[in-house]
Amino acid sequence: MTSNLLVHPYPRDDLKRIVTVTPESAGWKFIDFEVRSLEENETTEGATEGMEACLVLISGKARISGAGQNFGLMGERMSPFDGLPWSVYLPPGSAWSVVAETPIELAVCRSPATGKFPARAILPEEVGEISRGTGTNQRFIRNILPDTAPGETLLVVEVITPGGHWSSYPPHKHDTDDFPHETYLEETYYHRLKRGSGFALQRVYTKDGSLDETMAIANHDVVLVPRGYHPVGAPHGFDLYYLNVMGGPRREWKFSMDPDQAHLPY
Repeated sequence: MTSNLLVHPYPRDDLKRIVTVTPESAGWKFIDFEVRSLEENETTEGATEGMEACLVLISGKARISGAGQNFGLMGERMSPFDGLPWSVYLPPGSAWSVVAETPIELAVCRSPATGKFPARAILPEEVGEISRGTGTNQRFIRNILPDTAPGETLLVVEVITPGGHWSSYPPHKHDTDDFPHETYLEETYYHRLKRGSGFALQRVYTKDGSLDETMAIANHDVVLVPRGYHPVGAPHGFDLYYLNVMGGPRREWKFSMDPDQAHLPY
């Protein structure tokens, strides 16, 4: 059975996109997400319109300009598993352009905004990497656009989950506007498998059973999380990367645990 929460990649279109999620296609209000794939010397461009955007170089090197600024040559990793990300934040009303110096994979993450903050580069030293969890719940977090950084509605983070480990676990949710206990945030997971083959697993569910889907994830798949808990499992031997994009009316990440696993350390 096909899941409405699982979005597969498609052959590259005229805009060099390989996957697209819009508020209309997802049935929500905030997150607009796409990934573009470019060969060396190819160019792609776009506009933020009424949204703020975060351009994330998932892999490769490129010259990036936007909002009237030239950010120069950015990027150094050839795989999302091999280093920290280079990114650019753009406010609403910004045109942008990317010229690939090598083959690149570019994520375009957008969410509604009014224009409170200027464009800026987000460099690897600003992002860093932290370890979260222990044992087979350990994973590695790269905060590109956390709620502590300037932004209006958009949050962006990368996670590396070693093979045999769980991630986004213990299961948590952020689908209720109940600040400071919980905030409403829509979320996408863009998945990459280090081997390029194999699978990972993601479950999206609510305690009342009104939503309960478990999906086998392939390379370049996107999972939508409109509500509910959403843990991820990486099988032994298949390291997993995912890019999380979140958006909502209050730009703070407050969540609650599934009561069945709330005794476990996060």
